[in-house]
Amino acid sequence: MRWSTSGTHSPSAGSTARPASGGEPAVVTPRRRRLDIELVRRELAGSRTGARRLIEDGRVTVGGAPAAKASRLVDPGEPIMVAADPPRYRSRGGHKLEAALAGFDISAAGCRAIDVGASTGGFTDCLLQHGATEVVSIDVGRNQLHERLRADPRVVSLERTDVRSVTTGAIGGPTDIVVADVSFISLRLVAADLCRLATADIVMLVKPQFEAGRAEADRARGVIRDPEVWRRSLHEVCRAVVGAGAAIMGVMVSPLTGAEGNVEFLLHADVRRDADGLAELGHAIDRAVADAIRLGEV
Repeated sequence: MRWSTSGTHSPSAGSTARPASGGEPAVVTPRRRRLDIELVRRELAGSRTGARRLIEDGRVTVGGAPAAKASRLVDPGEPIMVAADPPRYRSRGGHKLEAALAGFDISAAGCRAIDVGASTGGFTDCLLQHGATEVVSIDVGRNQLHERLRADPRVVSLERTDVRSVTTGAIGGPTDIVVADVSFISLRLVAADLCRLATADIVMLVKPQFEAGRAEADRARGVIRDPEVWRRSLHEVCRAVVGAGAAIMGVMVSPLTGAEGNVEFLLHADVRRDADGLAELGHAIDRAVADAIRLGEV
């Protein structure tokens, strides 16, 4: 966050004038300026156009309060702050899904989608920003989805809902893409339902800490660092997905770790393809695990 507490770049900010002949000096009132001009003067913005954009984005505060208008007059001594660039998505999950869409060459443009384990809406936000026409956001919790997404007419929020109880009819028909980011449950337990609701692509965030057994996760204190556990978790999830009738199209390490530092993986399946590919899948999993090891060494 950039900030400035006073206008020190120009002597015109305020001064004390000498009297013409004796007596007390006359105090000159500091000149107030438009906020956009003051932002440029303090080098908090490169131009007045840029300053106005910062104000419109809600990133400028004056005296700790949001500034709504570029025409607002401010004193040279008033503290002005400019917040850092806002995150593109509502959570880090949006960046993970963005990496999957790019890495697996999946287009969300014009698609209906389901976001399983929506939480605050990182995946939902990513899908919308990539052109999805509607996203059904499903979560077993409540009051987690961000207000902006909740108010978006393209979003259908199903709270306190287990995906295993959702029918195609209940969500208005088939969807093109299903994405899943679930916690405290194995993807193996919902793989059949993800495949049942999908008509094409499925993207899953595989979290080894929830795929390993509880005893194994407890021994690791919730952070799985063993590459063999990563590999086994991927094989087990893939086996469940293939068993549900989808083909595994790709696997990659997530560019971002989980909140506690857990390595995570992204899996792409397609229900339109034959459920095969396990022979080649082993090599793809090995490459993803090797990439995860290298990522941890950076």
